[in-house]
Amino acid sequence: ICNYEGSDYQQSFWEQGGREYEDRAEAIALKRLLPQSGKLMLELGAGAGRNTPRYAGFERIVVLDYSTTQLAQAQARLGKSDKYIYVAADVYRLPFLKGIFDSATMIRVLHHMADAPKALSQIRNILQPNAIFILEFANKLNLKSILRYIFRKQTWNPFTLEPVEFVKLNFDFHPQAIRNWLGELGFQLKKHLRFRTFGLDF
Repeated sequence: ICNYEGSDYQQSFWEQGGREYEDRAEAIALKRLLPQSGKLMLELGAGAGRNTPRYAGFERIVVLDYSTTQLAQAQARLGKSDKYIYVAADVYRLPFLKGIFDSATMIRVLHHMADAPKALSQIRNILQPNAIFILEFANKLNLKSILRYIFRKQTWNPFTLEPVEFVKLNFDFHPQAIRNWLGELGFQLKKHLRFRTFGLDF
């Protein structure tokens, strides 16, 4: 588990880190992919709630993160209305009833999963049969990694299906591996968006 407890991630990465492009890309992806309305939405790895206002069309939103301090930041941002349910939980052991959610998102989380298929299996279990699931992942098959491999600047092969852990608990994934895992769990891929040449996929 990659634990952001006590981290200033929201401030250092998003507010001071020059990440406007990534934030805009996520906003565009969510607008294109997410239903405009729904009953119960699960945001996995919500952090400080940066994306949560983009789910305003849902009646209720479960804001989930492993870190209680990140959830406290989310609550300070979003408030204590009945619309939001704040849950500290481990994605490998989700504490929800089977088939309870009609939509879910997992953005900037899968790259911290050492056992991505197990995490995806947990998510499939708590989604309704026709639910919408939006998944973002770090794509190892990107132009930068391909060029580095060709010119022998890196040892790992971007064309193979296994994930690559480039630093501890930070993984890049091959798109076909993601498709395979999702297919084995009964997900149907409807859309695939790529927002930068260097590896951000939805």
